[in-house]
Amino acid sequence: MIGLDRSVMGTLVERSSRFTMLVHLSRDTGYGVTPRTKIGPALAGYGAITMANALKQTVTKLPGHLWRSSTWDRGKELSDHARFTIESGVKVCFADPHSPWQRGTNENTNGLLRQYFPKGTDLSRWSEQELQVVALTLNNRPRKTLGWKTPAERLDEHLRSVAQTGVATTG
Repeated sequence: MIGLDRSVMGTLVERSSRFTMLVHLSRDTGYGVTPRTKIGPALAGYGAITMANALKQTVTKLPGHLWRSSTWDRGKELSDHARFTIESGVKVCFADPHSPWQRGTNENTNGLLRQYFPKGTDLSRWSEQELQVVALTLNNRPRKTLGWKTPAERLDEHLRSVAQTGVATTG
């Protein structure tokens, strides 16, 4: 998600449960100190390496089977996808250009996030803790598409069912 002065917040949404994780991205050190050149620093100081590292750190907070693949848009800030895939084990797919319907769950979540971060908001002013409060709020908000369950409830159900099927019985 892009805000005022090209400020950025990353969003990761697990598709089946709609569980949302927000990625806080601070600007790279030294951004804005020197004037930008045509072939200069990355967009708003969020380089591809910074973005990939932040996403990798975030996906490791949940079990690996939830992140078999991830669909990304085609921004320059996501160009370090090969290293991300190698280091995280998460395969990256790209949506076709100008095809937001291929990332429908993420686009819907971004729309919900605009209730908290309207267009024109400087996203860099929000701390990691503040973003986690918003994610917690979204994850505890009932959704029609989930039969009026919350993303947190649906994720919990999924994790419990996986744990139960993975246990051998004696008898």
